[in-house]
Formats: sequence, structure tokens, C-alpha cells
Amino acid sequence: MRDGYCDNDASAALLPWYDAHARDLPWRIGPDALAQGLRPDPYKVWLSEIMLQQTTVAAVRDYFRDFTMRWPHVAALAAADDAEVMGAWAGLGYYARARNLLKCARVVAHDHGGRFPQSEAELLALPGIGPYTAAAIAAIAFDRPAAVMDGNVERVLARLFAVQTPLPAAKTELKALVERLTPGTRPGCYAQAVMDLGATICTPRAPACGICPLRAMCRASAMGIAAELPRKSPKKQVPTRHGIAYLARRADGAMLLETRPETGLLGGMLGWPGSDWAAAPPAEVPPIAANWHDPGLEVRHTFTHFHLRLSLRLGQVAQDATPARGAFHLRDSFRPANLPTVMRKAWDLARDAWPKD
Repeated sequence: MRDGYCDNDASAALLPWYDAHARDLPWRIGPDALAQGLRPDPYKVWLSEIMLQQTTVAAVRDYFRDFTMRWPHVAALAAADDAEVMGAWAGLGYYARARNLLKCARVVAHDHGGRFPQSEAELLALPGIGPYTAAAIAAIAFDRPAAVMDGNVERVLARLFAVQTPLPAAKTELKALVERLTPGTRPGCYAQAVMDLGATICTPRAPACGICPLRAMCRASAMGIAAELPRKSPKKQVPTRHGIAYLARRADGAMLLETRPETGLLGGMLGWPGSDWAAAPPAEVPPIAANWHDPGLEVRHTFTHFHLRLSLRLGQVAQDATPARGAFHLRDSFRPANLPTVMRKAWDLARDAWPKD
């Protein structure tokens, strides 16, 4: 109890609303199906949560369907070829997630008999699973009373309790509220209900307070400041880095590509050989002898912590030329769609700009 607010009020109001208004998501077992005895597939819950990290539901739907058609269970994903999985992930970004996805699938398949552990502590020990994901899997897949807190939950709780401390400093306070409010009954449905409320009603801009099931107990709504919360600390300026990508093509149409180091951005993925990405424009470091052409093209791409400006160099190379880095991929095996987004952008810009000589 806090200032007359009973901790079970939220679940008492939210669960009937969720039963009537739950989003239809391809990885979710809805309340009607749950009532009929169906249970969530932990593999699909885990896969969706990894895909949804820093990505929207709309962006994830097709990827999720593609992945579950190709690899319908964790053992199938564990046995998949790394390059095929990384190619299927291309476009979702944050490629460390894809590398950890494979690592986690293999640990679950080999060390846990193909079954995901149910406790948060055991889930946290798996590759690529942090506190939020562990709590989400425990609650949604196994109906454990785990405190699930994503951006939607932060927003709902900040408004419900009129928490005016700016994010990210408010996270500790909000986490304590989530832990306090998580019910012992239907905790998986409750977690999804709060997320659905934030996604559909308690939205970042213009929240629909008039139809919110929590309006009667929402302090920010009573104070007329719901749209102002949660407050956020000013963002730091995002730096810009510069680089060069070299696109070399042989007479037979083979393209020169290299596998990036396992660690770092785009780790383990195919890409065009190039320079380091640095604050100042880098020196030329061509990976093979060629009559290099500067078409004046530049890829602009934004990662989480910096903007990238990637200048392109195009070159036709001799059939017997030997690269200092990378290897040639024959025309029939070259799949631009399997490249990470920034590398595919380079290909899209370059393919009609190749020098004729």
C-alpha cells in the first residue's frame, strides 16, 4: 500500500483488459488459447525477445516467421550454418545478437537437452540473455512472477506513479515498482498486458488516457502531466566516423568480400574489405591491386553510438589477381541480401556506377 494505492489494483484492472484487447502476435499464446490449455513455446518466446531488443514489433514479424519456418525448434537452430543464420538476420541490426543467438541455441541444445531453463538465474547464465530477457522468458514462457521491465513498462509505471526523475536515473526506482506490482497470479499475462498497454494506449506521444484501464489510479493523468513523462536526460551528441569500402569485381563477376572479426560491430559477417572507421577520413588501404575508381558515392548509416560516412571505391581486377585480404565469391554464390545493412547499402549505390574500363 502506498498513499492509498493497493498493489494488486493494477493487475485487477489490467488482466481483464488484456483478456479483451491482447495484441495478436505470431510468437504469443493469447489469453483465450491459454484458457484452453495451450502453453507458450519457450523457444519462440526467447527468439522473439532477442529479435525485439531495440527493434519494433512491425520490423520483427516477418523475420520471426522466416526463422521459425527455417528453424522450427532450438535444436534446428543450433545445427544451422552460421553464415545462413547471419544472412537471415541481415536487416535487423545489432549483429552481436545474432552471434549470441547461435551460441545460446547451442548451449540449450547441448547442455540442457534442448529445453530452456525456467528460472531467471539459469536463464541469465545463457549467452545473450540479460536481466530483461531472462525476466521476460521466465514470466511469459513459464508464468513465473518475474519483474519484466522494457521501455513500455517504464513509461506506464513512470506515469502511474508520476515518477519525475529523468531516465536513465529513474530505472532503479521504476524497477522497484515493477517488482512490487508483479502479481503471483498470471504474471506472464500481466507482463504482456503492461507492455501492450504501453504500446497501444500509454504511448510516448498523445497517450489515450480516456480509455486507459489504469486511469482511475494514474497520478500523472490526475496531475495532467502524463504526456510529459517519463522525463529523459539530454542526449549526448552522437559522433561521426569515416571509412572507406572497396568493392572489387573480377571479369567473371566474382566479388571480393571478407569476413569481419568475430568481435566488434558486424562481427563474423561478410562485408566489403575496407579501412578502420575513425573520427578523421582514413588513408587508402586497398585490399588488392586494381585501377581504383572513386565514384563520389558515400553510404550514410547510423549505429547506436555513432554515425558512419563510408566512402566507396570501385575496381575491376584481373582474373588471376590475388587479394591481400578477403576472398572472391562467385556470381552464383554472391547474395547481396545476406550482407549486413550498411554493406548492402554500399552495393545498392555501387552496382550501377562501376567503371567501364
